[in-house]
Amino acid sequence: MSAYQMNTLEWLESQAMYVMREVAAQFERPVMLFSGGKDSIVMSQLARKAFYPGPIPFPLMHIDTGHNFQETLDYRDWWMNELGATLIVRTVQDSIDQGRVQEEEGPSPSRNALQTVTLLDAIKEFQFDAAMGGARRDEEKARAKERFFSVRDRFGQWDPKNQRPELWHVFNGLKRPGEHFRVFPISNWTELDVWQYIAREEIPMPSLYFSHRREIVRREGVILARSPHVSLLDGERWEPARVRFRTIGDATCTGATESEAASVEDIIDEVAATRVTERGSRADDRRSEAAMEERKKQGYF
Repeated sequence: MSAYQMNTLEWLESQAMYVMREVAAQFERPVMLFSGGKDSIVMSQLARKAFYPGPIPFPLMHIDTGHNFQETLDYRDWWMNELGATLIVRTVQDSIDQGRVQEEEGPSPSRNALQTVTLLDAIKEFQFDAAMGGARRDEEKARAKERFFSVRDRFGQWDPKNQRPELWHVFNGLKRPGEHFRVFPISNWTELDVWQYIAREEIPMPSLYFSHRREIVRREGVILARSPHVSLLDGERWEPARVRFRTIGDATCTGATESEAASVEDIIDEVAATRVTERGSRADDRRSEAAMEERKKQGYF
């Protein structure tokens, strides 16, 4: 790794920890969202370093779709124990059972959109006034519009035209009754930065990120892994392949990538050479050109 890359990582780390400390200083009841994916893992490591030697001064919260890979859940519980962090879990299944949302129909019903209601209900339940997420601007064009401090109205909705200037890294956390903020400390990071930081910090990662043999089905350009939540369509069949995941989410819509990358160093080389973002393998983002932006306006992460 070159000196320039090291300096870049140090600068990104310092910026992210500064944002987290600003959140802790400006808000009364912040929370960090945790999915078990690489970005939220890096976020939690940054939080641990930002407030060391004290504990992380806010809880972490997982909105569980019920369609997670088991490897993700196992890692989540192990990592929370390593961090000594407080974990809150709220489930989409509870929202379905309570009649708050309705399950999608079809062979691969995604619960990604349903998470929004579960998340907003949890924010209201705990009266969180700031929720930190691991979104990065390089992931998707709607996320590129976000500020570090992104205000949400009393309905939890996002207005991309109603954002505050952040000159000289001065963040304005003032809010009206009922509003809350989403905060994105690693906004300026890229996927490559994330993996280089994981390598530098020697962070243990879920096995899903590394090449492994798995049964998959190819559907409309997306490789879906075999799961109790994915049903075959007419003419489809399961086939073995060596794959890994660049992003981890709902098993019904998170696509795998055929890969031989079996180490963090292999992944860094692979990411450096690719020209497709990791969300290019997400089936839910392909539902429309503005799929992510519409979900964000409704209160999505």
